[in-house]
Amino acid sequence: MMISSWRKRRAAKRAGKEQQSNGNGEVELTIPRDFRCPISLDLMNDPVTLSSGITYDRESIEKWIEAGSFTCPLTNQVLRSLEPIPNHVIRRKIQDWCVENRSYGIERIPTPRVPISSVEVSDILSKIEFACKKQDIEGCRALVAKLKSLAKDSERNKRCIATNGACGTLSEAFATFSASASFDDNIGVLEEILSALITMFPLDGVAKGYLVSAPAIHCLIWFLSSGDLSRRRNAVLALKELVSSMEDQRKTLNLLSDIEGTIEALFKLIKNPICSTSTKASLTIIYHMITSYSYSYSSSTSSSTSQKQVTKLVNLGIVPILLETLVDTERSTCEKALGVLDGIVENVQGKELAYNNALTMPVLVKKILRVSNTATEFSVSILYNLCKNEQREDGGVLVEALRVGAFQKLLLLLQLGCVEKTKERVSELLKMLNLHRNKVDCVDPVDQFKDLKRPF
Repeated sequence: MMISSWRKRRAAKRAGKEQQSNGNGEVELTIPRDFRCPISLDLMNDPVTLSSGITYDRESIEKWIEAGSFTCPLTNQVLRSLEPIPNHVIRRKIQDWCVENRSYGIERIPTPRVPISSVEVSDILSKIEFACKKQDIEGCRALVAKLKSLAKDSERNKRCIATNGACGTLSEAFATFSASASFDDNIGVLEEILSALITMFPLDGVAKGYLVSAPAIHCLIWFLSSGDLSRRRNAVLALKELVSSMEDQRKTLNLLSDIEGTIEALFKLIKNPICSTSTKASLTIIYHMITSYSYSYSSSTSSSTSQKQVTKLVNLGIVPILLETLVDTERSTCEKALGVLDGIVENVQGKELAYNNALTMPVLVKKILRVSNTATEFSVSILYNLCKNEQREDGGVLVEALRVGAFQKLLLLLQLGCVEKTKERVSELLKMLNLHRNKVDCVDPVDQFKDLKRPF
């Protein structure tokens, strides 16, 4: 018998039972050795037995196996199987013991759900593949729903399902049903498959390969443009997963650019947000669509495609929405919104709208050295693009930048240090701003930045 840590003051007197006392009015409850996990030495919540015959708590032994140990911790025997078997006899005895000692503050351990095994996962995936070949819509939908439910039960189930190739099978099924002539009949099963895929992110290369097909991308854009909120959210998260992958990025972006309504659907998620996750995903996709071509591919066709997307966004009203978003938002969204705005101001029309918006200069200057290195770099880049060709006699945006303290902020950034490209732009901006300093009463940098912490 071993001594547990459970104690309850004077509980034995109230219960009318005799237990060991430590002399301070506290009762020390003794736990049978067989009920304790040999690894954690705690009471087992989900006892399982290995091929060596030793029983452990599931959580402890799974961590042991996941760490790369394939022997029994107690006997050091090599395990013939890594699938532990539930020990229902010990579990029931532990539950009975908990009930008998509930007056001492012991709660009965719940009966655990038996996690899914690799064999069961393989069986379900095989049935899904067979249902796809037969175009059995309802059968496939039911199997996918079952798999999704199992994945949501526990992280252990989710890992087991993902490592046995579920993402590839589900993505192949999505591609198959989205390419079917009877698309309208397949919407239900496609929605179920997409919902299941979202629970298993990140996707592996095989899964992404199936999703980067014209029918699958068309289906995702259709979901993004119509349907309920969860469908639109799932679609934008899947697209974000694809454009963030370097292997599939170019093909995905080409397909997205060719499909009518893509930009409009993404813009709608920013203008009328569903949740912060979908807003960030939408901004990420737009960022890649308007910048990846110009940074990665040098052809005039690619550049023209990028400019068309920017023009669409500007006409939809992206500039004021981005600036309003930047006024008060969390770090990740701020970085992504600044990244998109940086791409927008490369466009003549987009730059003009930014020039004429009263929020532009105050917001950009405020973000420098206040959010993150990334936000600072984007803010400086946007300022540089807006100021570099300023020719108006009154100084235009340069004077506006000076009025909100840009000179002091940039000077401080130069002193603190930044990446080389940003440093060059800061130097150029300081030269341009210095020509107009006599036109503006600048803010005292000591008072404005005295509490600023060095971010680099």
